[in-house]
Amino acid sequence: MEKALVASFPEVVDCSDEMYRPAVECCRLEGRAHQTIVSDLDGTLVRSRSSFPYFMLVAFEAGSPLRSIILLLVSPIIWLVYNFISEAAGIKMLIFFSLAGLKKSVIESVARGVLPKFYLEDMHSLSYNVFIACGKRYVVTANPRIMVEPFLKEYLGVEVVMGTELAISRGGYATGFVTHPGVLFGYNKKRAVEKYFGPDLPDVGLGDHPSDFEFLDLCKECYIVPAHKHIPAVPKSEYLKPLIFHDGRLVCRPTPIMSLIVMLWCPIGFILALIRMFIGIVLPMWWALPLEAMLGVTVRVRGTPPTCPIQNKKRGVLFVCSHRTLLDPIFLSIAVRRKVTAVTYSISRLSEVLAPIRTVRLTRCRNTDATTMASLLEEGDLVVCPEGTTCREPFLLRFSSLFAELTDQIVPVTMNIKITMFHGTSARGWKGMDPFFFFMNPCPKYEVTFLEQLPYQLTCNGGKTSHEVANYIQRVLANSLGFKCTNLTRKDKYNVLAGNDGIVPDHQDLRRRAGRILGL
Repeated sequence: MEKALVASFPEVVDCSDEMYRPAVECCRLEGRAHQTIVSDLDGTLVRSRSSFPYFMLVAFEAGSPLRSIILLLVSPIIWLVYNFISEAAGIKMLIFFSLAGLKKSVIESVARGVLPKFYLEDMHSLSYNVFIACGKRYVVTANPRIMVEPFLKEYLGVEVVMGTELAISRGGYATGFVTHPGVLFGYNKKRAVEKYFGPDLPDVGLGDHPSDFEFLDLCKECYIVPAHKHIPAVPKSEYLKPLIFHDGRLVCRPTPIMSLIVMLWCPIGFILALIRMFIGIVLPMWWALPLEAMLGVTVRVRGTPPTCPIQNKKRGVLFVCSHRTLLDPIFLSIAVRRKVTAVTYSISRLSEVLAPIRTVRLTRCRNTDATTMASLLEEGDLVVCPEGTTCREPFLLRFSSLFAELTDQIVPVTMNIKITMFHGTSARGWKGMDPFFFFMNPCPKYEVTFLEQLPYQLTCNGGKTSHEVANYIQRVLANSLGFKCTNLTRKDKYNVLAGNDGIVPDHQDLRRRAGRILGL
């Protein structure tokens, strides 16, 4: 009966005690800076009432494609159980098939690096405004706390998350079961709120489902988020904290339909990626480019690339690029129609072997790297990505200033990509798969824009410091792309997403370390 009332009268909801609950639109925002709010998550703070996409993300990113296929196959059964038998039992099944056997630390890593992007893109703009208007924010949800807590605390300033607790084995693996009192649903939500707040109950409560009514009745004011209305998501400009770093391979939110499309495309996409990469490696680029275009790979070049070294023909041109994927130097080489040399910090050996251009590893020792890059410029054109790592969002990381000390022949180049299914970068995964995932996209697009050569008066020989040159080029590239400049670095990215410094260990270094440990 309550479900029928919610559907028929979303703005004024009747309940068993004949009290009325207004819609969230009726909540005033003024004067709530010192008030406490407790809210549901699915269907309330986020627009979607289904948590399936987030469990699918964890199954795919923390588990494997096989686990995600199994979850997709059993999802119709879970839907039937949730809607017609028991909602709590349906959530338990979702938890079991998604998380059973996964290491706790891996689940936490995905919750920290992958899920926030998808939650933020689905934030309900009306309930979000009410939520952030309150000074003290709390969330009570049926979702596992381990999955939602990093996002809620980091991006919404939530003080405490009351969620379903997973059973963890002594070895640190999720068993797939939940601990007492079970799934936080219905009466269990009310108990969790009562236990935490005691007699000092919240000022405001937000919910969307009849199962939320019990904990909402504890609040001094309660509001319902109607399910039938199409509400726009929160614009990126209104985020409490900007999303700069995120990880994971999937671009689109994996709803059941989208998950099915991705799973069906993967075998086709992998074969297509092998063909695309084979053509790029084996054939000369003037033959490879039209064939790649026939296979869906688009390269758009803007500006005028230099046809030969500028001013002094004995030295090459230094191309300074924004960094989107590790394929940036390859597509720049395609744009200038000649081979260039790329310097790298940390890429896999497989990527080096497959690269159709010359790649040279740097050591992160400033003097050694400066000598290496100067000698490479004597031999020909050189491309550098001073950010040191990729960034998916419209931000540029801090530029290393080393390149500015090497030459006055500097050409800034903006690199940008358009993808629809898979990200071609990874912080947690094996970097050797990055080019494969990029070329697995149905129609990947690269945009290469050549800007004007840096004027002499803005170079180091013209009187500027290397830091001034690096900062200037960062601003020029950001303005051309419509991005924002940051002071964040590679270490900041990998500390957030992977808990390390982002350096791919050299095999010889690993052998030396192993020998020292074993006393050899």
